[in-house]
Amino acid sequence: MSPREHQPAQGRSGGPLRHGALAGQLLIAMPHMQDPNFAGSLILICAHSPDGAMGLVLNQPIPKLSFEALLRQIGVEPLPPQRSIRMVNGGPIEEGRGFVLHSADWQAEGSMAVTGDVALTASLDVLQAIASGGGPRQGLLALGYAGWGAGQLEQEIARNDWLHVAPDEDLLFVGPDETRWRRALAKLKVNPLLLSGVAGRA
Repeated sequence: MSPREHQPAQGRSGGPLRHGALAGQLLIAMPHMQDPNFAGSLILICAHSPDGAMGLVLNQPIPKLSFEALLRQIGVEPLPPQRSIRMVNGGPIEEGRGFVLHSADWQAEGSMAVTGDVALTASLDVLQAIASGGGPRQGLLALGYAGWGAGQLEQEIARNDWLHVAPDEDLLFVGPDETRWRRALAKLKVNPLLLSGVAGRA
């Protein structure tokens, strides 16, 4: 994601986006997105402020690493785990760092509320709880994250690089990753075929 010429970002209502307004929102990459890290991606924005934004890509699975293998690498027991959660490439920044996005029915010291129903935990406590058969009802483990500098995300939205929509549990945690982008568009009642070839404003 590269900085672009400044334009006031527009919300779906047509007014400028307030700083922080995108926290807890899902970003849907438009079909003309060229960056291979984000083409076809669905991203949950976990934090948004005047200083920038941080989010997790939700629909890029990690095919060559199992949850059990990861727990072995970082020394979390019991092994094999009593339950597991799916894992995704959360973004190109700090790809060795893990974040568990989960339902807010479980929290630890240091957990951060993303929405009223969803929290983010970066400590091993949540992985140990899941491996032991407990922990949050729903969850996913993201390795790495996506980040934007001050004003950068607003500029990208002004260029029509992203649509945004409120999340729900199904979009975050349920169903195959390959359908997640289309399901998010369907929530906006947008036909992806009608977006083909749509260019952002210069």
